[in-house]
Amino acid sequence: MLEMNSTQPARLHATVEGRVQGVGFRAFVEQSAEALELKGWVRNRWDGSVEVVAEGQRQDLEKLLAALRRGPRASGVSEVRFEWQAAAGEFTYFSVRMTG
Repeated sequence: MLEMNSTQPARLHATVEGRVQGVGFRAFVEQSAEALELKGWVRNRWDGSVEVVAEGQRQDLEKLLAALRRGPRASGVSEVRFEWQAAAGEFTYFSVRMTG
């Protein structure tokens, strides 16, 4: 686990499992990330999970992580696996990507 303070840029890589496809989960993540001024992407995975890569301030990524655990009203999150990484600065905005 990469140790960082809350003011340095960081990267969150998360996989969300449960009832997370077909319930507006990607749009929920996109709106949450944009509200927190994060950059990165979200996509459905072929195994039924949702994958998220986001960069920004650690404190804002923590808020996004809390939102991932909650999900939109129609969802049913059973597990969120995640890891902290160093920010790469490769994104200019937050987007929804094709299933991968």
